[in-house]
Amino acid sequence: MDYQSEQQLEDKLIVQLSTQGFEVVTLADNSVLESNLKTQLEKVNHCTLSEREFTQVLGKLEKGNIFTKAKTLRDQLDITLDNGDSRHLTLLFDDTSSISTQKNVYQVAQQITVKGTYTNRYDVTILVNGLPLIQIELKRRGIEIKEAFNQVKRYQKHSYHANHRLFNFIQLFVISNGVNTQYFANNSDMSAKQTFDWTDVNNKRISQLFDFTKVFLQPEHLTAMLNKYIVLNETEKYLMVLRPYQFYAVEAIVNQVKTTTNNGYIWHTTGSGKTLTSFKAAQIMTTLSEVDKVVFVVDRKDLDYQTALEFNAFSKGCVDSTENTNMLLHQFIDKPIKNKKINEYRNSKLIVTTLQKLNSVISKSRYLKQMEPLKDKRIVFIFDECHRSQFGETHKNLIAFFKGAQLFGFTGTPIFAENAVAKNSIKKTTKDLFDERLHAYVIVDAIRDQNVLKFAIEYVGRYQYKDGSNNTLDIDVEDIDTKELLSSPARLEKITDYIIAHHNRKTHSRAYNAMLCVSGIPELIQYYELFAKKKAEGKHNLKVATIFSYEANEEQEFELGGTEHSEIREVAAKYLNDDDAIKLHSRDKLEAFMADYNVMFGSSYTTKDYKSFDKYYKNLSQRVKDKEIDILLVVNMFLTGFDAKCLNTLYVDKNLKHHGLIQAFSRPNRLLDEKKSHGNIVCFRNLKKAADEAFTLFSNKQPKEFIETPSYDVLLADFDKAYEALMVITPTVGSVDDLPDEDAQKLFVLQFRILMQLKNMLSNFADFDMALTGMGDQEFQDFTSKYADLGRKIRESSTKEKVSILDDVDFELELLHRDEINVGYILHLLRELYGEGTEEAKEKKRQVIANLISTDPTLLSKKELIEKFMNDHLDGIPAQADVEEEFEYFWEKEKRLAIEKMAVEENLNKDKLENLVSRYQVSEEMPLRDDFAAALESKPTILQRKKIVGRLTEKFKGFVDTFIGGF
Repeated sequence: MDYQSEQQLEDKLIVQLSTQGFEVVTLADNSVLESNLKTQLEKVNHCTLSEREFTQVLGKLEKGNIFTKAKTLRDQLDITLDNGDSRHLTLLFDDTSSISTQKNVYQVAQQITVKGTYTNRYDVTILVNGLPLIQIELKRRGIEIKEAFNQVKRYQKHSYHANHRLFNFIQLFVISNGVNTQYFANNSDMSAKQTFDWTDVNNKRISQLFDFTKVFLQPEHLTAMLNKYIVLNETEKYLMVLRPYQFYAVEAIVNQVKTTTNNGYIWHTTGSGKTLTSFKAAQIMTTLSEVDKVVFVVDRKDLDYQTALEFNAFSKGCVDSTENTNMLLHQFIDKPIKNKKINEYRNSKLIVTTLQKLNSVISKSRYLKQMEPLKDKRIVFIFDECHRSQFGETHKNLIAFFKGAQLFGFTGTPIFAENAVAKNSIKKTTKDLFDERLHAYVIVDAIRDQNVLKFAIEYVGRYQYKDGSNNTLDIDVEDIDTKELLSSPARLEKITDYIIAHHNRKTHSRAYNAMLCVSGIPELIQYYELFAKKKAEGKHNLKVATIFSYEANEEQEFELGGTEHSEIREVAAKYLNDDDAIKLHSRDKLEAFMADYNVMFGSSYTTKDYKSFDKYYKNLSQRVKDKEIDILLVVNMFLTGFDAKCLNTLYVDKNLKHHGLIQAFSRPNRLLDEKKSHGNIVCFRNLKKAADEAFTLFSNKQPKEFIETPSYDVLLADFDKAYEALMVITPTVGSVDDLPDEDAQKLFVLQFRILMQLKNMLSNFADFDMALTGMGDQEFQDFTSKYADLGRKIRESSTKEKVSILDDVDFELELLHRDEINVGYILHLLRELYGEGTEEAKEKKRQVIANLISTDPTLLSKKELIEKFMNDHLDGIPAQADVEEEFEYFWEKEKRLAIEKMAVEENLNKDKLENLVSRYQVSEEMPLRDDFAAALESKPTILQRKKIVGRLTEKFKGFVDTFIGGF
C-alpha cells in the first residue's frame, strides 16, 4: 500500500516554505554553512568582512552555552576591524513587518551534515541571517511523534556542539509526523512535557504539518516568536517559549492598547502560566511610546514579592518590589530614594505593587501633590486575580484619579452572575469591572493540552464502617453540618491518623509533598498539635510546618500592620488543649510552631519582628518548593498564587466553592515529571456537589470528563483491555524473548507502557487490588523486568553505525507503590458464604462482605441491595443452583422494580424510561433535560419543568450508580 515517506514529507515542506518567502539553499556541510553565515551577516549589516574579521566573529559566536548564546543572539556583536575600528553586528532584527520590508533574511536548507561524536544529517533547518535558529525534525506518518523529540535530544548530545557550535543557537524546535506537529524551546535539559501544540485563537489545535507551516512558519510570525515570545529565564538559565493561548492573550492586550482606550480581561485557568503572560504583555507595552507607565497589581504583599521575583527571573532586575507606599510613590514619579542604591536594570516604566499601596498613594493627602502630574498620563494597569477584592472604593478611587487609565484583568476564575457575591446589596461581575473578555483558556483546555494535570478527587468519611476499610472514617462527614462536630477532637484525630497512614501512598513514598487546608485557626492548631503528639509517640516522621495570619481580618493576609508600620493586632482563638478549655492568642501558638520550625532547620524566625515573620514566609515557601516540608498546614494562605511543582496532594477539611475551590484544588496540578500523572485531592468533607458546580462554571460548559480522572471502574476495564492486547503480542513472559525483530519489540514496549500508565492511575485508589484484574501481580512484575531488561539491552547494543529504532521509544519505569485492599471478590465471597457450614462462619463472612462493600466507593450505593440478597435470599437458593446466576436474576428483578417505582412516583412513561436506561447501558450517555421532559406522561409548565427535570436527573443518576455503574 502506498504511503508518504519521510523524504516525501520533507520535500513537500521545502516546497511550501519556498512559497512563503524562504530562500531555499543547499548547505551540504559545516564549511558551506559558515560561508553562508558570512554572506548573510554582510548582507543584513551592509558591510564586508575580511576572513580575519569573520574568524573573530566565529570565535565570539562559539563561546557560551545555549542560554548565553540566546542572549548573544539578541544583543549586538562587537568586533574589531582590521583597521582598528569597532563594528557592531546585528544578528537578529526586531522587525515584525511583512516579508517584503523585513530586515531579517530567512532561508531553509535540508539534510545539513555535521560531524560530531557521530555524523548526523538534520532534516530541515531554518536560518535567520545565516544562523540556524529553527530546527524541524520529521517522522513519516504512522510513527510516534516522540521519536522525533528523542532524535532531537540525540542530535543535541552528539553533534550540535561540533565545529563552532552554531547549532547551539537554535531557539525553537518543530517536530512532526505529518498529522501531529509540536514546537518547543531549545534547552540543555528538555522534557517531552514541554512540547506544545499550536492552536488558533479559539484554542483549536493546528496539528497537520502543512496547516501548522502556513500559520507558524511564516517569517513575520517567526520574527515575533524569536524577538517577543521567547523569554530567557535568568534564575534557572533556560529558554521559555510562550504557548499559543499566551501569545493570543498578549497580542489581544497590546492591540487593545494600540488601537483603543477600552479595558478588557483575560480568562486563563489557574496553573496555565498567567504570570508569564502578564509579564510579557507588560514588557511589550512599556516599549510603546504612547504608554507612560505599566502597573502590575496584586492583592497581597506575599504576591507582590513573588511576582517581583518572577518578573526579575524573566528579565534581570526589571522591577523593584514596593516595600511601602513611599517606594511606590518614588517609582511613579521616577525619583530615586535618598541613600538607596539605584537598580540600573530596572525598567522605569514598569511597576509591581499591591492594591492596598496603590489605593494609599492616590487617596492619602501626603502623596497627592506629588502624584498630581500623573493624573492625565496614559497608565495601563494589569490586575492579577485581585479584582475580587477590588469591588468597591479602590476601583472607584483608581478611575477617578487616573483619567487616562486603561485596565486589564487576568483571572483563572472570573466572577460571573452565578458566583458573584453581593456587596452593599449589589452584585458585580468581572465584566462589570473590565468590560469585554479578550481571550479565554479554560480548565478543560489546559487539561486536554496537558498544560496542567487532571484532578483525582476522593471523598473520605462518608459511611460509618469501622473495620476493614481504608477509605471510611468513624464519623459520617456527610451528615455533619455543625461547627462543633466538624471541629471535634475525635474527628480531627481520625483524619490525622488517615493522613499518616496514607501519605506515603499519595505522595509516591514522599517523592512529592502535600498541603492540608483547614477551616480556621483553632482547627489548624488542633491538627498541628495532633501531628506533633503522634510524632513524639513515634507514629510518623513527617516534617509538618504551618503559617497563618494572626490579624483580626484573615482576608488581609500578610498586610501585617500595613505599610504604615502600625502595631500588629492579635486575635484570640478558642480550642481544646490538654483536655482543658482555655484561651490563648493564636499568635502565641504560631510563635511556638515557628520555634519547632527553627529547631528543625536551625533558624531563628519569630512573630515579634515583622521583617522576621516576612522572612519566615519566604523561607517556608522555598522549603515547600524544595520538598523539605512533607505537609504544610494552612487556612487561607498559599491556597492562591502559590506554585510548587513538587506538590501533588491537597488534603481538604474546609468548605470551598466556586473560584475558591478551583484555586485551592489547582495547587497540586502543576506539571513536573512522568510519575506525577495527576493532582490528588482528598476531601474530608462532602464537597462533591460544590466541586461539580465549580468545574461546570469554569469549564465553559464543556464535558466534565476532561477534568476528573476517569472513574475507578473505567480504568479497571481499560486495564483489562490493555492486558488482552498485550497477550496478543506476548502471550507469556517468556515470549518477550522470542519477539522476531525490533518492530515487534517496539510494539511490546508501547503496549506495556500503556498497561503501566493505567496501573499507575489505578494505584491512586485505596481499593485497587491487582487480583481484580485479569493479570496477576507476579505476572506484572515479571513483564516489568522484561520491559526494563529490553531497554537496557537496546541501550547497550546500540553502536555508532546502527541506531536502534527503540532509542526513540520512551521507557517509563516509574511506578506507584500502594497499600493494597481487596475489593473485587464479592460474588466469590457470596458463593463461599453459601457453602459455609456453621452460623458462626457465615456471620464472619457476612461481616467481611459488609466491610468490603463500604471500602469501595462504587459499591456504597449498592450496599442495601447486596445485603438484602445476602441476608434474605441466599439461604433459600436450591442446593445445586449457581449463586452468580441467582444474584444476576435478583439484580435484574430489583432493577425492574426500581424502574417501575420511579415511573409511578414521577409520572413517567415506563417504556420511555426503559429506553433511556437501555441507551445508557449501551453508550453511557446521560439523558438530556429534553429526554426526561419527553418521558413525562403530562407536559409540565415552564416553572414546574426546571424543578421536575432536576429531580429526575438526580434520581436517574442514583439509579445508574446502584444498578449499572461499577458492577
